[in-house]
Amino acid sequence: MPQLSPDPWFAILVFSWITFITIIPTKILNHTAPNEPTPMSEETHKTESWDWPW
Repeated sequence: MPQLSPDPWFAILVFSWITFITIIPTKILNHTAPNEPTPMSEETHKTESWDWPW
């Protein structure tokens, strides 16, 4: 039964995980957003109480 022999697929599994662990995180970490967020001003807004009409 070839399904019980771990030789062909185990090496493929290990090498593919090594590839994913080494290449993909570097591509993700090197990604930069096109619009960097700008800091908001720290002014406080005056809130007014709202009188209910009933």
